Amino acid sequence: MSTNQSIGYMNAPVPKDINLKEEIDKLRKEKNAIILAHYYQTGDIQDIADFVGDSLALAQWAAKTKADIIVLCGVHFMGETAKILCPDKKVLVPDLNAGCSLADSCPAPAFEEFVKQHPGATVISYVNTTAAVKAVTDVVVTSTNARQIVESFPEDTRIIFGPDRNLGNYINSITGRNMLLWDGACHVHEQFSLEKILELKKQYPDAEIITHPECKQPIIQVSDFVGSTAALLKHTIKSEKKQFIVATESGVIHEMRKQSPLKEFIPAPPNDSTCACNECNFMRLNTMEKLYNCLKFELPEIFVDEEVQKKAIKPIRRMLEISEKLGL
Repeated sequence: MSTNQSIGYMNAPVPKDINLKEEIDKLRKEKNAIILAHYYQTGDIQDIADFVGDSLALAQWAAKTKADIIVLCGVHFMGETAKILCPDKKVLVPDLNAGCSLADSCPAPAFEEFVKQHPGATVISYVNTTAAVKAVTDVVVTSTNARQIVESFPEDTRIIFGPDRNLGNYINSITGRNMLLWDGACHVHEQFSLEKILELKKQYPDAEIITHPECKQPIIQVSDFVGSTAALLKHTIKSEKKQFIVATESGVIHEMRKQSPLKEFIPAPPNDSTCACNECNFMRLNTMEKLYNCLKFELPEIFVDEEVQKKAIKPIRRMLEISEKLGL
């Protein structure tokens, strides 16, 4: 089926008199489907999902599921990762247009040429990349395991790290490495305003500033805690603090509030003065209506070229193996 036909089904009218939650649940059971959702999805999608997690956790769940259909509520590269791990399963995404600015900042042909210019280097790629980039990678990482995986290589290992320059700079700073970095970035984490975060800190002097390592160095330097999406969530649960200024995509605040209802979570604002929080426009393309149509029509479906899949699965499996060994 063509992409245009898939998009047509994706936007098919949904009857207004149905209970979406009940219908999605019914379809999920009928089709032996599992719904995996990223923390950056809207709260209603997170609440109906079988599992909610960051990129590492979603990959781990995809790798072990017994379901016939995987519905990945996130962005396109996450669906690709699930399909690479489960080539015999049907992998669906609610909206094919849900891309990723970070993945887009690293075109596969250009990255492959970059790798060729540095023969002998170990290539470490962030999971926020296309299948074609993963195919020229030695090991994939997420923000949860990037430090540990980098440190699993001898100190004198020449490493290419892509595509996120902010995460790469952060890993270099805390490990003492000198990895060669691809010049890419996430539009959400690039947009946080240091000035506005410091203004919030004045309003909430007892609040901790907690930050994702994809943010720029000045934001990281004023932060009380830096970690992956999952690490930020765990920190807020364990911390004795009652207020947090959260410098990552604001969708994770939904789970933070569920886990710690007596604590206050203040989304860090972007440079755009009209917004009080920072949302990924790609992540927010997914809706309950599209999730319903996705399960009903079993579209849009993710496909990965067979040769690319065979190459790309190796660095992903290596990541999962190292993560399991390290207890991540």
